[in-house]
Amino acid sequence: MGDIGCDGTPADGGPPRAVAGNLPLEPDAFVGRAAELDELSRALTASRLVTVTGPGGVGKSRLAARVAARCAPRDGVWRVELAALGDAEFVDHMVVEALGLTDHTTRLPRETLRGHLAERRLLLVLDGFEHLVDACAELVADLLRRAPGLRVLAVGRRALSVAGERLVPLAPLGEDEAVRLLAVRAEQHAVGAGDEGQMREVCRRLDGIPLAIELAAGRLGALSPGQVLERLGDRFRLLTGGGRDALPRHRTLRTAIGWSHELCTPEERLLWARLSVFAGHFDLEAAEYVCGGNGLSAGDVLDVLSALLAQSVVTREETPAGARYRMLDTLRAYGAEWLESVGDAERLARRHRDWYVGLATWCELDWFSSRQREIAARVEADLPNLRRALEVGLTDPDEAHLGQHLAGSLWFSWVGCGRLAEGRHWLEQAVRIDSGHEQPRLKALWVLAYVAILQGDTVPALAALQECRRQAERAANPTALAYAEHRAGCLALITDDVFRAETLLRSALERYDEIGELNSNVLMARIELAMARAFQEDLPDAVRMCEDVRRVCEEHGERWARTYALYVLAYAAWCGGDPARARELLTDSLDGAHGFSDLLGSVLVLELLALVTVAEGKAVEAAVLQGAADRMWPSVGLRLFGSAHYNTPHELCEALAREQLGDERYEEGVRQGARLGRDEAVRWALRGTGAAVGDPAPGGSVRQAAGAPTQQPAASPTRKGGETAG
Repeated sequence: MGDIGCDGTPADGGPPRAVAGNLPLEPDAFVGRAAELDELSRALTASRLVTVTGPGGVGKSRLAARVAARCAPRDGVWRVELAALGDAEFVDHMVVEALGLTDHTTRLPRETLRGHLAERRLLLVLDGFEHLVDACAELVADLLRRAPGLRVLAVGRRALSVAGERLVPLAPLGEDEAVRLLAVRAEQHAVGAGDEGQMREVCRRLDGIPLAIELAAGRLGALSPGQVLERLGDRFRLLTGGGRDALPRHRTLRTAIGWSHELCTPEERLLWARLSVFAGHFDLEAAEYVCGGNGLSAGDVLDVLSALLAQSVVTREETPAGARYRMLDTLRAYGAEWLESVGDAERLARRHRDWYVGLATWCELDWFSSRQREIAARVEADLPNLRRALEVGLTDPDEAHLGQHLAGSLWFSWVGCGRLAEGRHWLEQAVRIDSGHEQPRLKALWVLAYVAILQGDTVPALAALQECRRQAERAANPTALAYAEHRAGCLALITDDVFRAETLLRSALERYDEIGELNSNVLMARIELAMARAFQEDLPDAVRMCEDVRRVCEEHGERWARTYALYVLAYAAWCGGDPARARELLTDSLDGAHGFSDLLGSVLVLELLALVTVAEGKAVEAAVLQGAADRMWPSVGLRLFGSAHYNTPHELCEALAREQLGDERYEEGVRQGARLGRDEAVRWALRGTGAAVGDPAPGGSVRQAAGAPTQQPAASPTRKGGETAG
């Protein structure tokens, strides 16, 4: 652990090293805390688990971000924000997500984390864990035992109480630093701080708590420091600071928040309370729908929200999904108390659920369009709120059908964006409920089967499909029948029952035509049928089908299903003796699959690209690609589905590469590929050459004449379909 110093440079004094991670190396504007920065840096160098503790609003998160930037190890800094998470069961899922991991198997998230962290040196920042302390402590203890290169920086109001933990309590700012913070924040609000003596008194009254000071700075546009002092009298402390037996600093913070709340207009207080229903970020449209009405019109929400922004109650952030807003957890909790006290919490929770059910419905329908990438970013940004909506939807017996609908509508996130384990959790909850509404439960059943197929869990998948089909036939539901039959065809294809797969897929496509269904799912059914035809040695028919799919995709701007059509066409090009064309198609396909975090699509392309590469006479590069694919398969499931059809091209590639290189050089190439992470492997493959692995092996081009079978596709897109209805 000592190879990286806490200034971000290698211990040998070399130049700073670029590192991965999801935590910016330059956290937002930071004032003071030089001594605390040094202390925490030393602690993190000396100990593998450091916990920064202190009261709310004291600046723990900001200090941790600054120190993490200093102490970034080789494999980066990864931050997990837990404040908005309500269910301890999802702690492991949140860490998996924060690390950007995709796992399509039935492995528990903990197993995925153990495997990923075992040989890495990285810093994991767990922020806002105090309401999940037992689950977080157990996770941290387990990972530290199994991953010697892991360091953990925990941020919360209490200790984790894990063996080896080093505590760094964070006190409020000293007076000089507090005054400096007040002046800097006032300047950012484009106002002068005023008389220094009064500024110092303001900071003393606020006990140097950064959050309280920032709230005060937000008021200096309307009030002088003297007027601020008048507002900080004992009457506010007694009215809003809680009981006299509360901790002094806690009373001070509640005083500052209560004082800021007292100065708000009735509309601002109302919106503050209602905004507390959101988990994490939210956008303006959501705020207008959820918080509008009953004393605050939707049209007025923007003006009131702008006022809360000016007072530092709400912050604005730019994200890949556009401008978003959020409240610090301390301010959100204060608003939630008010919302509960006025008896409006349940109504707001339902409105929040309804908005996100509507959002998921719209995103599902719009998935079959040129906006797929935008939708993926939007859902990722709104995951905390979608989870909260699922919790509400699946725990209200009278409206559980809305939770079932939401769990099913998010299929494209569970399947297309690498969240199979989480999706299965919600879907299994959904199908256990007898909501009295047929359609949403049927949909949840076949989406659950789809997820289980992708995880390689065929027995539960078959059970869900059989139940879905029985109930759909009894209810004469043609949509559910079509989807159940389609997924049964997928299951048959990956288990080498090719003739049955063709029968089921043709029947499903006929049903889709009868009900007028055209979406990503229908296109995937056509691609899967093309693969079944290719396995039966009819490549011209497979090419015809996939060219038709490609045309429809390009007409609609659909890019996800298109990646699989390109994959099949690339195999046909290789079979026809045109590896250059095959490489061009595979490069396009890989770029699309990786852009959606589609791990299955990516690894299938790498497998076929290895075969194309050895056909070009580049056996070293082919071995590296096979090694990279070998590393990915454990996160997908059984390699090449355990299918004889799928495995033949992999074996051919290996045989040709071994013939050109010899066993020792081939296996060294595979080992080099296995050391590549997913992003590295994709970048390496898209470059087309591998400078890091030396020159291509000698030898002429290896094509069909070298013994490649001409009617066996290398792999299949069958386990990555998409549906937007049902």
